[in-house]
Amino acid sequence: MKDKRHINIPIFIPHSGCPHSCVFCNQRKISGHSKSPEPEQIKETVEKYLDTVGPEDTCEIAFFGGSFTGITIADQKEYLNLAESFVKKGFVSGIRLSTRPDYINKDILDFLGKYSVKVIELGIQSLDKEVLQKSSRLYTPEEAINACYLVKKSGFSLGIQTMIGLPGDTFEKSLKTAEAVVAIKPDMVRIYPTLVVKDTGLEELYMNKNYRPLSLDEAVLWCSKLVQIYESAGITVLRIGLHDAAGLEKKDDIIAGPVHPAFGELVYSGIWLDKICNELLTYGNIQGRGLNIYVSPSKISQVTGYNRKNIKYLKERFNFSKIRVLPNMDKAQAFRIELNEES
Repeated sequence: MKDKRHINIPIFIPHSGCPHSCVFCNQRKISGHSKSPEPEQIKETVEKYLDTVGPEDTCEIAFFGGSFTGITIADQKEYLNLAESFVKKGFVSGIRLSTRPDYINKDILDFLGKYSVKVIELGIQSLDKEVLQKSSRLYTPEEAINACYLVKKSGFSLGIQTMIGLPGDTFEKSLKTAEAVVAIKPDMVRIYPTLVVKDTGLEELYMNKNYRPLSLDEAVLWCSKLVQIYESAGITVLRIGLHDAAGLEKKDDIIAGPVHPAFGELVYSGIWLDKICNELLTYGNIQGRGLNIYVSPSKISQVTGYNRKNIKYLKERFNFSKIRVLPNMDKAQAFRIELNEES
């Protein structure tokens, strides 16, 4: 039996809804779309996705890529009415959208409440005042937090999108942002490492040596800590890193930054490595022995690590003679390790 899936049908509404020029942003390149889609295009996109949906799957139409509540009311109505027609036919379960926290107020939420909007994701990016200022976000942490609570109070599920490695950011500031996000209690979060995209203010800062992006190892480390904070608080981490770097029109649209085709996998591999090392440190002398690691079949690749990086690290650090990662079919104990006397 196939696993039940939740599928977001992404409809990109690019920069048209946002008059600001955030230092990191070039929505046309990030989303791969230069203009808003026509209704017929949206209909074709939705129908194409629905052709791949199984009877047990659930779908939402998701308006991403810009600041949805910043576009004209007429355009919002057109898009929402089109999405609503699929909801009424029972083809999709609801609508989700992303927007800026300073484009949220009671009137906007009352308007959205007339439709089947279930989830509102707010591009908070950071809850540090200096980081927001240096990134030209033009709202305060307090305004962002108030927008989050207003969304929750209005009965919508709340998603929060954050970025790490923005100008002025530090690991400690990102941890404090995560702690503040946990206090808000959103239903879900996304974490995006900052990339230097062509034709942005950040590119100019980078070229003038006034900004240094995170290295890949730094970004993986930061994200691994943040993911653990969120998941420990029961908050779903929807995504780590851009959905698809290939969505940028050309490879050279990314000037610099921690981009990787399997970034999320790297992060979860790092989390598993920490977990395994902490467990092994509770044992006595394990030098030269063999190690079996039992995990859920779906986690084997994460435990092994990209290009078997985790296996190589564990062998070098603990001098294991042999390491095997095996499927653990005991659902009551999703993870366990077993030492043996192999030489």
